[in-house]
Amino acid sequence: MTDTMPDNTSTSVSAEEDLLPIVLRTPEMEMAEIGKGVPAASELSIEEINPVNAHLFREHRWHDHFARLRAEDPIHFNEIETAGRFWSITTYDDVRAVDGNWQDFSSAAGITLGIKLEDLPPEPSLPIQPFIAMDPPDQTAQRKTVRSISAPKNLRELEGLIRERSVKVLEDIPEGEVFDWVDTVSIELTTLLLATLFDFPLDDRRKLTRWSDIVFAIPEPGGVVESQEQKRAELIECAQYFEGLFAERRENPGFDLVSMLAHGEATKDMHSIEHLGNLLLLIVGGNDTTRNTMTGSVYGLNKYPEQYAKLKADPSLVEKMVPEVIRWQTPLSYMRRTANHDIELGGKQIKKDDQLLMWYISANRDETKFPNAEVLDIERENAAEHLSFGYGVHFCMGSRLAELQLRVVWEEILERFEDIEVVEEPERVFSSFVNGYSKLMVKATRKK
Repeated sequence: MTDTMPDNTSTSVSAEEDLLPIVLRTPEMEMAEIGKGVPAASELSIEEINPVNAHLFREHRWHDHFARLRAEDPIHFNEIETAGRFWSITTYDDVRAVDGNWQDFSSAAGITLGIKLEDLPPEPSLPIQPFIAMDPPDQTAQRKTVRSISAPKNLRELEGLIRERSVKVLEDIPEGEVFDWVDTVSIELTTLLLATLFDFPLDDRRKLTRWSDIVFAIPEPGGVVESQEQKRAELIECAQYFEGLFAERRENPGFDLVSMLAHGEATKDMHSIEHLGNLLLLIVGGNDTTRNTMTGSVYGLNKYPEQYAKLKADPSLVEKMVPEVIRWQTPLSYMRRTANHDIELGGKQIKKDDQLLMWYISANRDETKFPNAEVLDIERENAAEHLSFGYGVHFCMGSRLAELQLRVVWEEILERFEDIEVVEEPERVFSSFVNGYSKLMVKATRKK
C-alpha cells in the first residue's frame, strides 16, 4: 500500500469539459424543487405519489408512500418535465422479474432516473459508462476484469486485514464521549479497505470518500456540492488523479483494481476519462453502500433494543444479523432499467424507452415476502433473499466483501463494548438513490 501519490502523476486528461458533458437540471434536482413539504401518503391520491423525492428520504418519510404503492398500484406511473415517463416497480416479485430480464429491460441508458432521450446532451467522443450501465456481452467482459478482487481466496486473505483495522479503529473510540459514528467508524473503515483494493495512497484516502459523496449529490446551497459545474470539476480531478495511478500500474502492476483495469482485455485500451465510470462505480459500491449499512446496523439495533440484547447474549447471531441489516437498511434505494420495446408488465402498458425504477427499498419491505418487514429481526429465516444487492447479471460482485466487513466489525464490537448507544436521531443523505446517513451521534461503553 502506497502512502503518497506517485511522483509521475499525470494530469493529461484533455478537453475535459467536452468529454464530461454537463446536465444543468436533472430529475433529482427537479424533484428536490417540487417535492419539498410533500404531505403524508395518506393525504395524497395514488396518482400524486412520486417516491423519487430526496426530501422523503432525508426526512425518513418514505415508508408509507411505498406501502400505499405496493397495496394499491405496485407498478406506478409518473411523468415529470426533465425525465418524461417513468414507472416505479415496488413489490418483491416484480422487482426481481424486471432485474432478471435484461433482454427486455436494459441498463445501457443509465442506472438512475435520467433526463428524456430528446433532451440528452450530445454523445461525448469518449463514452463514460460503467459496466453496471451496460448489457451483456459488454457488461460481462468488463465485469470479468475486476471480479477476482472479491474471489473467495482473496476474501480469506483480506479478512485478517479487515479485522486488524477494525480493532484499531474501535480501540481509538473515545469512551463516555459523544461522537459521530459515521465519520469515526463507518467512513474510516470502508475508506481504508477501498484504498487497499485500489492500492490508493493512504494519506489521500478521504479523497475517495469525497468522490463517492458527490457522484449522486443533488446540488443545493450549503450541500455536498452547490452546482453541477462544481460536481463536474471535482469528477475531472478524480479522473486526473487516477490517471497517475494508471500510468504507474501499466508499468508496475499489482493485485488491485487499478492494475486490473489497466491490463484487462476489455478495459486496457480505454482513455482515462472512459475509466471514470467504472472507477466511480467501484468507489461508490465499495464505500457508500457498506458504510451506510454499517451505520444502519447501529441505528437499527438501537431502534429495536430487544434485538440488540439478543445479539449481546448470543454473539453467534452476527451471521444471521448481517443479511437482515442489509435488507432492513437497503443502502441503494433503487436501480433503473429502460424498456427496449413496448411490453406489458403487471397489466400496465410499458412503452419503448420508458424508464423503470426497481425500488429495492420497497421490495425489501414487501410483507408478502418478509412478514413484519419494518422490524429488524436478526433471526429472520429468509433475510438472505433480500434484493439489496440486485438480482441477475448485475448482482453486486462485492456482496460477499460487504458482508465480511459488517460481520467482522460486529464481532469486534461485541468483544469489547457493552453498548453503542444512539443519543439522537441521525442526519440522513439528501438523495432518493442513496439511502444513507451523514451523521449518527453515539456514545460507547466498554466492557469492564
